[in-house]
Order: sequence, then C-alpha cells, then structure tokens
Amino acid sequence: MHYLDEGPREAAPLVMVHGNPTWSFYYRTLIPELARTHRVIVPDHIGCGLSDKPQAYPYTLEQHIRNLETLIAHLDLHDLTLVLHDWGGGIGMGYATRHPQNVARFVIFNTAAFYAPAIPGVLKLARSPVVGETLLRGLNAFAGLAVYLGVVNHERMTPEVRAGYLAPYNSWRNRIAIYRFVQDIPVRPDHPTRATVDAIDAQLHLFRHHPMLILWGARDFVFTVKDFLAGWRARFPDAEVHILENAGHYVVEDAHERILPLMKEFLGRQGKPVSLV
Repeated sequence: MHYLDEGPREAAPLVMVHGNPTWSFYYRTLIPELARTHRVIVPDHIGCGLSDKPQAYPYTLEQHIRNLETLIAHLDLHDLTLVLHDWGGGIGMGYATRHPQNVARFVIFNTAAFYAPAIPGVLKLARSPVVGETLLRGLNAFAGLAVYLGVVNHERMTPEVRAGYLAPYNSWRNRIAIYRFVQDIPVRPDHPTRATVDAIDAQLHLFRHHPMLILWGARDFVFTVKDFLAGWRARFPDAEVHILENAGHYVVEDAHERILPLMKEFLGRQGKPVSLV
C-alpha cells in the first residue's frame, strides 16, 4: 500500500481517504496547506494509485477497511480526523465504527456510509460481467468519463490534470480495482457487502455529537443532495454543512479554494468531542 505522509510527525493526524476511480492525487490541492498544521496521511487503496494491483485479491469494502486499519496501526496514529470522499466514506466510517475511541472528528465530501437505493443506471450497466468489464478495464470508460462528468468547472481539468488522474490506470491489469469497486456496490439486499454497509450504518450513532464538517458538491449526479446529503443530515443533525453550488462529484477539484478556508477554520477549533453515546 502506497501512502503519503506529510507534515510534522508530532502534529495531530489527518487521514484522507479517496474513492473510485481516483487516488491520493485527488487531494493534492489540500495537502500542502493542511500539512503545515497536521500530519497528513493519504493512502492509495490496494489496486489504486501507486499501490500494488494484485489480480487475485478480495477487492471488497471489508478488505479495504482492514487495510486502513493495518496502515493506521502501523503508523501508530491516534485521535484522528478522517477526511472522506466517495468510497472513502464507507471505508473510513468502517474504520471509525471499529475504533471509535481513536477518531476525533470528520470532514465529509460527497460520499456515503449507508445504503441508499438511488443508484444511476450507468453504474448498474458498469457492474455487468461482460459489458462492464469491457468498458471499465478495456476502454477505461469509468475513469476516462469521470474526469469530465465529475467536475463542473471543466477548465480545471487541463490535459496535465487529466493525465494525473488516469496515470495509474493505464492497462487492463492496472484497472482491476476500478471494476471491482463498481462490482462491490451493494445494489441488492443479498450482496455480501450490504451486510458490511448495514453494520457500519448501525454504529454511526456513536459519532452523532462528534465535530463533523460536510462539504457537498451540489451538482453530483451520483451522490445527490436529495438522497445522500439528506442521509448524512438525518444521522448527524449537528454537523456543519456547506453546499457548494457550482461543484460536482469531484468537489475538491471544483472548489478547493473554497474548501481550504472552511477546513482550516474547522480543524483549528479547540475542544474534544463529547463522550460516546
């Protein structure tokens, strides 16, 4: 597992967890400034970014949670702030619900850690064993389209930035995790990962009174305001929420200059979360 480790080693740790089909590159506009005051850890999930891409591997939510557990234990990190986007929501909250005393606060981008039935048809197609695999692994359609569909401010997706997003996914073999993540979406009640998601959701109440900053790209057609932001608000009514109107799924790409001041102010506040309930 490849990971970035930036900032003072003695500083409070900030663990930033990416989704699919991105990698630690997604957080590049936030890391330098945040690393002035925090130890910033940004892993690439196995199969993603600069991490190994084994072909025979259980690319499941459960496994990704275990990998994050292993990394955090290896680095001996405590009193974490988790920064979560896309699949990072399930992975990071999976870690949090298993180690609740080790997590101090949360920054939530467009993501989920609970089941919602609002799955776009294009994702259902992408899950198919023949068409989906051909599109995602053969043509790199998922990552290739995401650099266009995931943003609102297209001028930010320069050729160099697009190349950065796509660089780790340059072959059939190197795109295995992109396809496996899509296959792992628990669209049916009997999907094995549905039980993992439901177990996480059942424990989210542990963090109801923890500091939480939600920064949401309003023009995300997958993680919509109506279905997913509403789910976060229902579970965390005390969270500080900012809806970024001119931003899409890649909200950090669209709005990093608006996000950074909000994150710095949030992270700079004094005080600890109240006891778990």
